[in-house]
Amino acid sequence: MTLDAYEPLPVPASVLGESPLWHPVEQALYWCDIAGFTLNRFDPASGQHAHWRFETEVASCAAMRDGGLLLAMRDGLWRFDTTTAQRTPLAAAPYDPKLERFNDGKCDPQGRFWVGTIYEPRKPALAALYCFSGGTLRRVAGDVTVSNGLAWSPDGRTMYWSDTTSHTVFAMDFDGASGAPGPRRVFARFPLKQPEQDLATYGGRPDGAAVDSEGAYWSAMFEGQRLLRLSAAGEVLGELKLPARCATMPCFGGADLKTLYVTTSREKRPADELAQQPMAGRVLAFRVDVPGLPATLFG
Repeated sequence: MTLDAYEPLPVPASVLGESPLWHPVEQALYWCDIAGFTLNRFDPASGQHAHWRFETEVASCAAMRDGGLLLAMRDGLWRFDTTTAQRTPLAAAPYDPKLERFNDGKCDPQGRFWVGTIYEPRKPALAALYCFSGGTLRRVAGDVTVSNGLAWSPDGRTMYWSDTTSHTVFAMDFDGASGAPGPRRVFARFPLKQPEQDLATYGGRPDGAAVDSEGAYWSAMFEGQRLLRLSAAGEVLGELKLPARCATMPCFGGADLKTLYVTTSREKRPADELAQQPMAGRVLAFRVDVPGLPATLFG
């Protein structure tokens, strides 16, 4: 895999681009700029870009079956009407928003919304994973610092979840009927960054992810300047080199789900790095051979 055919979307760079979502009904791409307090939408057919700015961070989103978007924001979960720009509360933040915020979120194959948090002081590991369904937000798991990497296998029987800080991706058996994940097991673990280690020798840490139709898990390796494609057994099948140091999440889109969109970050990066990497913060698009899985509508 190479970056020969990548194209950046013709829109301004995000500060911290995250959580790309290919809307299966609108056939458009949504993504969040967490540090920019902004939700973005790009329609590849028309080339139109729209954005909405908020008073606080929006970290992830899901398309809702009855219209609009579900937004995971620092101050809770919200229904957002993109036509009127009105948001309606769905669930209050289950944490102290001065110390914690929602992060990576996705719907499982049955339409429940799963969302994790970041514990911003980083120590101790007080972040958690939640599930929102039937109007109820329940805590499912904890003992992580930066919740990320949510995805499900094509048959829906395996759930993936990562803790970026510990450089670990977990896999769990998943009961779709009950929405209950089994005990977590290590799916993949990557070397920690050592003090004073040069980034050129650092492989990165697992951030957001997506699964393709063959069951391979694509992980954005933050600061590693690459995506990894892992088999269902956790073995590295391939590596996609990127023109930006900090990839945050991939998603599959386009009518054939063979366009791989990758969000990136430029937040707090050194000036010399940004000068050498003008693609930092941009959304990059690659054509791939294996299609992805369609996003599930919430509800």
